[in-house]
Amino acid sequence: LARRVLEDEGVPDGELGIAFVAPDEMRALKREHLGLDEETDVLSFPLDGRDVLPAGVPRALGDVVLCPAVVGAAWRAPLVHGLLHLLGYDHGAEMALRERAHAARVAP
Repeated sequence: LARRVLEDEGVPDGELGIAFVAPDEMRALKREHLGLDEETDVLSFPLDGRDVLPAGVPRALGDVVLCPAVVGAAWRAPLVHGLLHLLGYDHGAEMALRERAHAARVAP
């Protein structure tokens, strides 16, 4: 799923980390990085890897952190959401449009 989304977004050689954490760790990450003391389904930690790289060298995108206890079996949409954040999208109309474009891939 991640590879297909990245390819569709024009990043065929992206490198990223995907981590799965417990609710207490997710809460701690959100508190530390966003100042909000609550659980969430997904967090993204993008790297500023927009530099032009030689052909064949993957762009380091960052990390997507998912909390299985929060997302349950519906992990696909949060993963796509997190990936879009790594690619520079912020919440809003454009991101919602991209999420809808990937909706067919999100369905189980």
